[in-house]
Order: sequence, then C-alpha cells, then structure tokens
Amino acid sequence: MELRPASFAARALGLILDVVANVVLLIVMMTVISSAYSDLDGAAARALVLVSVVFCFVILPVAVETLTRGLSLGKLAAGLRIVRDDGGAIRFRHALIRGLIGFLEIYLTFGGLAIAVALFNDKSKRLGDVVAGTYSLRRRVPTEPPFVPFVPPHLRSWAALADIGRIPDAVARRSAQFIRQAGRMSPASRASMAVSLATEVSACVAPPPPAGTGPEEYLAAVLVERRERELARLTRARARSTGVGERLDRLPYSRDGR
Repeated sequence: MELRPASFAARALGLILDVVANVVLLIVMMTVISSAYSDLDGAAARALVLVSVVFCFVILPVAVETLTRGLSLGKLAAGLRIVRDDGGAIRFRHALIRGLIGFLEIYLTFGGLAIAVALFNDKSKRLGDVVAGTYSLRRRVPTEPPFVPFVPPHLRSWAALADIGRIPDAVARRSAQFIRQAGRMSPASRASMAVSLATEVSACVAPPPPAGTGPEEYLAAVLVERRERELARLTRARARSTGVGERLDRLPYSRDGR
C-alpha cells in the first residue's frame, strides 16, 4: 500500500502534545491524591505516586491507542495515526510494546533516545515503532483536484471520424495514467513517454492525426473519444435491455409465471 509516513516534525508535534496532556493529567491526579489522602505515610504516598506515573505514562496511552486503533490526543491534533508496517490497524500487542518502550525512550531519557532513533530512520520511527513493527501515518493528505481530459478543439473533427480499434488494456491504462500525471513529470521523461505511448496507440487508430499534432494531444484525443464511444455503446445496450424488460412485463404471463 502506498501510504505516506509522517515527517519527523509532525511526529514531534504529536508526541509533545501527548506528553503535555499526560503530564497535566499526572499533576491533576497528584493534586487530588495529596488533598484527599494528606494523612498517608511515606510508603503509601510513594506507592500512589508510582501507580499514578505508570497509569498516566503507560497504561492510559496503551489503552487509548488500542481502543482507537492508533490514535491519541496529540495524533488527532497533528493528523497522524499509528499503523502496522503493512498498513493495517495496530492491536493491543503493538500498543503495549510502544507504551513500555516509550516510557524508557521518551520519559526516562527526556526524548533523547526517541529523537536519536527517529533521525536515522526513513519513516521517522522511534525505538518503540522499530520493535513493534509500526510507524506513524499521515491522515491529512491534500486532495488533488480531479483532472478531466478533453479533446483539443483542432482535433475534434478528426477524432469523431477516426477508426479506433481495440487498444490493449495495459496500453490504455498507462496512457490514462500518463495524461493524469504528466504535469508532475520532468520535461525529458514526459516527452519521451508521450512519444512512446503515442506510437503504441497509433497502431490501433486510423487514419493518422493532422500534421503537427503533438503526442500528448493525440493521446488525449484518442482516450477521450474512446471513452465517449464506450459510454454511448453501454447507454444504448442498457436502453435496449430496459425496453425488452418492459415488453416482457406487458405479456399475458409475467416472468414470475403467474
């Protein structure tokens, strides 16, 4: 699956927000505990502090990531999600490994270990991700405006009369993909691929286009005209099928035998 991993900056932002939220929750819990149990002895107070730390920094993050399949407060704000290396949703095992190792690399080393590992990883993985087999995925990907090819005005009369045979499916797919992505290609690659595809398509089209027609214009004209003809053919076939069905319904005996 072609999924876009999050950048180091986006991961750092989500992690900082999660750490701040966990620290604030710990402070609130400690304030409540100190006010409600002010008469506790030292051992009991230390035990409550330890339980609170483990709850805020390990148990709660693991539970949230497990229930939300890789989300948290910081990841929601940064537009991220934790997924497996194959792109699937994480489970309790992955969240537990990330939570346990995260306590070491984030809180005990003040994020130094996580930063050191993420800087030398192509997907900005921290140590917990490496061990658990996960990474952070970008959820907010800008959508590209739809591209609608059209027949160039000076080729409309030629395309309407051209004999377009059966273009191989592989060639048609590559041509359509090229038309959509041509604007993002380098000039040299764009020109060479346009000529190559136009040569393959021309074997199924007659007569040749008017002199001076560029390969990209030629491909766009052929593909759009081919699509329009296929749509018209399917529309006529559907109309014939609908007409036959209506005539059958008007017979003395309907299709269900009654």
